[in-house]
Amino acid sequence: MDANMYQVSTLQALALGYTRAVVTVGQLMKHGEAGLGTFEDVNGEMIAIEGICYRAMEDGTVEEAGDERGVPFAAVARLDGCREFEICGDYDMAGLKAELNNRIEEDFGLNSMHIVEISGTFEKIFARSEAPYRSHHVTLKKMLETTQTSFEFSDISGSLVGVYFPDYMDGINAAGWHLHFVSDSRDKGGHVYELKMKCAKVRLAKKTNIEIQLPKDPAFDTYALKSASEQEIKQVEQGDGK
Repeated sequence: MDANMYQVSTLQALALGYTRAVVTVGQLMKHGEAGLGTFEDVNGEMIAIEGICYRAMEDGTVEEAGDERGVPFAAVARLDGCREFEICGDYDMAGLKAELNNRIEEDFGLNSMHIVEISGTFEKIFARSEAPYRSHHVTLKKMLETTQTSFEFSDISGSLVGVYFPDYMDGINAAGWHLHFVSDSRDKGGHVYELKMKCAKVRLAKKTNIEIQLPKDPAFDTYALKSASEQEIKQVEQGDGK
């Protein structure tokens, strides 16, 4: 069983505006089959699933990301040895996250990392993505105020792809669950901030090691990463798309 999570850069760096390419999509996907992130200049939302990397654009449409496209921030892993189960109920985002927390607590996993795929038909998906913003040392919050668009999908079949990081890793990535969506037709998707769903199939894998590829660019050292606001990180990574 592969217990590794592979991450590119840190969420603090992205939040402070480090949006230059650190690796390419091709390099990233050698380390995992599923995960999420963004692209150079925050040019859309990343959904990696079944070994293929997709880019959700600002109108909610999705295309396959080319191997040479730059990646400033992402987290991917393999689903080797994953737990598989079904969930049924009336779930919104908070309810789904609580269900997932219960599942990882059963496996003594609240202090570990996890990757998840949740497949089914969703009553509602409320999501967002963004157009590129070519600048540096401009915070992610400020970029998204200019470039971000929200949209919704109804009665749509697809998959949520998500990662979980424990509270003590907040800033390395977003603490808790962070979910992106892609339709079964692979033409719609984005960063999910709310949803309505009933039953779904879940694949959940626990990760106990992490490899982080930091930027080699000297400009990376001009960012004071600890100055990244926890409130801003929570707002842009797990907020309501406003």
